[in-house]
Amino acid sequence: MKESFFSHPSAIVDEGCTIGKGTKIWHFSHIMPNCIIGENCNIGQNVVISPEVVLGKNVKVQNNVSIYTGVTCDDDVFLGPSMVFTNVINPRSAVNRKNQYAKTHVGKGASIGANATIVCGHDIGEYAFIGAGAVVTKTVPGFALVVGNPARQTGWMSEYGHKLIFDKEGIALCPESNQKYKLENNSVKKIEIELNVKN
Repeated sequence: MKESFFSHPSAIVDEGCTIGKGTKIWHFSHIMPNCIIGENCNIGQNVVISPEVVLGKNVKVQNNVSIYTGVTCDDDVFLGPSMVFTNVINPRSAVNRKNQYAKTHVGKGASIGANATIVCGHDIGEYAFIGAGAVVTKTVPGFALVVGNPARQTGWMSEYGHKLIFDKEGIALCPESNQKYKLENNSVKKIEIELNVKN
């Protein structure tokens, strides 16, 4: 049976993986046992995806990324070059902590910049934006922009990746999509535009 995904000859895909249609796995990457990778993902060069990791559809994994057991990513997540997830809070070479892996969930549409580190056990909200080199040590709310080490929130981002500027009513407009957003109780949500249709 012909595979419905592309895997470069130098890549290794272990037994028990589920790889979605249209996904591409590039040079020297290793997909370890029992991973689930959705449709139309792009797994860059020299990527390690550890056992039982789950990636949704259209996830872009750039070169040299490490995704360790305990990580799940929703659809449309972007993982920048050389970023890394951890899975143990206090690793020691001589102490086996495989039964203590902490989970990290990355929400739909979130972007994690180059060389960022996500310390395990801290979820990333939908459409959050993690700046290059950031070290995330706590949960990140949806649409939040966080930068630095340790990462601190410096603003809010639209679904299209633009910084949102809120007016005194707490309304912001994405300059690319013209989508409206509402800031309320320190959380952001997209405002669905209701169309008035005359009968």
